[in-house]
Amino acid sequence: MNITITRTSSPKSKPNPEELGFGKYFTDHMFLMNYDREHGWHDARIVPFENLSLSPACAVFHYAQEMFEGLKAYKGANGKNLLFRPQKNIERMSNTNERLCIPPVDPDFALEAIKALVNVDVDWIPEGEGKSLYIRPFIIATDPFLGVHPSATYLFCIILSPVGAYYAEGINPVKIYVEDEYVRAVKGGMGFAKTGGNYAASLRAQQKAEEYGYSQVLWLDGIEHKYVDEVGAMNVFFLIDGELITPKLEGNILPGVTRDSVIELAKSFGVRVSERRLAIAEVFDAARNGKLDEAFGSGTAAVISPIGELNMDGEKVVINGGKIGALSQRLYDTLTGIQWGKVSDPFGWSVTV
Repeated sequence: MNITITRTSSPKSKPNPEELGFGKYFTDHMFLMNYDREHGWHDARIVPFENLSLSPACAVFHYAQEMFEGLKAYKGANGKNLLFRPQKNIERMSNTNERLCIPPVDPDFALEAIKALVNVDVDWIPEGEGKSLYIRPFIIATDPFLGVHPSATYLFCIILSPVGAYYAEGINPVKIYVEDEYVRAVKGGMGFAKTGGNYAASLRAQQKAEEYGYSQVLWLDGIEHKYVDEVGAMNVFFLIDGELITPKLEGNILPGVTRDSVIELAKSFGVRVSERRLAIAEVFDAARNGKLDEAFGSGTAAVISPIGELNMDGEKVVINGGKIGALSQRLYDTLTGIQWGKVSDPFGWSVTV
């Protein structure tokens, strides 16, 4: 399928690179592609960024049939523009589509579309420490009907946003509130899928955490409220007595691309890594006994976000004196080094746009 390109006649002024924040600004163009049962996916095009025109009866508004992804393009130190493991995002997109009854998109074409759009808006990739071009592919159900069944029509869209640090704290440790009242996901649900419903389910607890002065929520399992699941916008890792532990993938947490990269990197460093069920009581016991050395979240947006404090039912534990740990720092430096083309990439993770 060819991608037609219509360039804007009114380019935007680019924002100050030092004031980017996250997800506040958008580039000049976007990618669109339509689906219907007669033609399949068709009419792939790059057009000027503009508002979408949709019926108020669209299925996405009423039954939340949609998916999204998130990855980044980087201005490489070698002069090349780089993507980090885009095939893993596209693989996850395919799994989400299957769970949400959305027609599959050819993986090779999805990567082609991402590259094409980034190349059109390549001068929007910001330069500087911690800055990148965030890429947001998403698919929405567009049938104008009120009835609970999969849509017959869809819109695939990709938009781009130049970004800085996800958290105001940057690489400095964040404070996390352990949520034991609300539930985000359960096995058999959509916890493994990248879909808006999972995030809508997290908003009340996130609001509560912020009211208490915490940056994010640590979710526990939805059945027993006993085992660690993930942080609101990240997968989570704990370094306990030399063992790096992260919850195993059982269908209720997101299979993060950064999570997978952390596991491979840590193993290459010679760290003992375990993917297993981890009771929150074990985490707090380790903290009380001086064996909780580090904790951090991992994700596309923040890469590595050290956790400096946990609060559960009023009990607070400070981790590594509230400072970033040696392993967290090494993982961050290596991951971002590969992403920005500053260090060698023995895993073959970087893809040139």
